[in-house]
Amino acid sequence: MEVQGRIKVIGETQTFGSNGFRKREVVVTTEEQYPQHIMVEFVQDKTDLLNNYQVGQQVKVNINLRGREWVNPQGETKYFNSIQGWRIEALQAEAPNGEMPPVAPTEAFEPVSDLNEDDHDDLPF
Repeated sequence: MEVQGRIKVIGETQTFGSNGFRKREVVVTTEEQYPQHIMVEFVQDKTDLLNNYQVGQQVKVNINLRGREWVNPQGETKYFNSIQGWRIEALQAEAPNGEMPPVAPTEAFEPVSDLNEDDHDDLPF
């Protein structure tokens, strides 16, 4: 799966526990009719992937959905979801030199000249 959009926030790398577990979060805002702010977490060695990106940049993030089950001290089962990134790449909005990419020329069409005035009402609807 993937998420595409513009980087809104890049968090600092956080380290947890004595085992050195690392996590870093990025928020990507989708560009659609109703933009969504999707938080994606990168863990362990994948946290370094975010070093070359900055706020405002358009990106595509490859993600995995993760789910966990947890039983609290009262015996109630709770479920948690997370979105985990494993690859990120920049998207180009323009050509590298700042110009729009070239558009293929369209063919010129000759106007139709063999229409008969009586043919205007032969549509089936």
